[in-house]
Amino acid sequence: MHSVVPGNELTRLRVAITVFFALDGFVFAGWVVRIPAIKEQTGASASTLGLALLGVSAGAVITMMLTGRLCRRYGNHRVTVVCGILLSLSVALPPLTHSALALGAVLLVFGSAYGGINVAFNSAAVDLVRALRRPVMPSFHAAFSLGGMIGAGLGGLVAGHLSPTRHLLGLTVIGLVVTVVAGRTLLRIEPPVPPESLSGKASTARRPDTRTRGLVVTFGLIALCTAYGEGALADWSALHLEQDLHASPGAAAVGYSCFALAMTIGRLTGTRLLERLGRTRTLTIGGTTAAAGMLLGALAPSLWAALLGFVVTGLGLANLFPVAVERAGTLAGPEGVAIASTFGYGGMLLGPPAIGFMADWFSLPAALTSVAVLAATAAVIGLATRHTTGR
Repeated sequence: MHSVVPGNELTRLRVAITVFFALDGFVFAGWVVRIPAIKEQTGASASTLGLALLGVSAGAVITMMLTGRLCRRYGNHRVTVVCGILLSLSVALPPLTHSALALGAVLLVFGSAYGGINVAFNSAAVDLVRALRRPVMPSFHAAFSLGGMIGAGLGGLVAGHLSPTRHLLGLTVIGLVVTVVAGRTLLRIEPPVPPESLSGKASTARRPDTRTRGLVVTFGLIALCTAYGEGALADWSALHLEQDLHASPGAAAVGYSCFALAMTIGRLTGTRLLERLGRTRTLTIGGTTAAAGMLLGALAPSLWAALLGFVVTGLGLANLFPVAVERAGTLAGPEGVAIASTFGYGGMLLGPPAIGFMADWFSLPAALTSVAVLAATAAVIGLATRHTTGR
């Protein structure tokens, strides 16, 4: 299944995998910006829309564990290409629905493709990271972030001119073209084998035993702590700035953009950071930085201080998820990636409602400090697992 891949082919493989990460972020963001229009079209109330949107999450979580097995059987590259086609086709379905029930059903399909491609291309990226012997995992996640920012920006521009049906059908066409072009490279090049396994010290991930599974779950918890913060900031940062710091709606919307941009910059510089600090220090410093930033973001008395807090949080959280997924994949192959991704996705789902309940019980600023608590927890877990993170 795995083979020795020449250096120039590794570079082409890296480009192809990066393109799939960017495509995933681009397509998903394009769908998200059309949710208000599709809500109106289906006539769904806020609560029924919320239930329909759970289709994405349910589809993703169900498929992630299954995809780990499919990757082991058919190879990460093939599964990535098939999921890329399914993701591109299924994004055109939501605007064709006229009830919340139908929307929930098609989002189950979309979520399945989204969950599947996330496990497949992360598994392909883990193989490549080990073959390159360079910690380049953050660069793939930076491509996902950039794809999301482009998809959201483009979606905002065309929203006033194109119907959701035409816009999302356009994403299908773009997605299929990109999948065919990048997919040809993936299907032609065999997954690389890491250098150490050529010298007889086979370290290719086997089926996880109990101890390995425990370590993978531990890295999954780091992914959960990180993704909890991402989900919470995506859904609550604007409301916090508007309601608690009396920012205008326009200024409030800048909050999440600052966080997302800082996260992208953090990931673009992540490889250099990992080479300099090593994984353990990147996890502990990142988690501690994010905790400090979020305390500032949640409790600051002024808009500018809160925005600075969001930037610091984004820089701190940026590389925790990529490192956690890469370590889980190195330990247990595609199943390890599936377990860590499922935990991470669970954190992203858990964040927004958990913040909502805590905001009702206490206050929104107090609720947002839970992001700082979990970021600090990720730092502690990173320190506790230093014997498995290399450096």
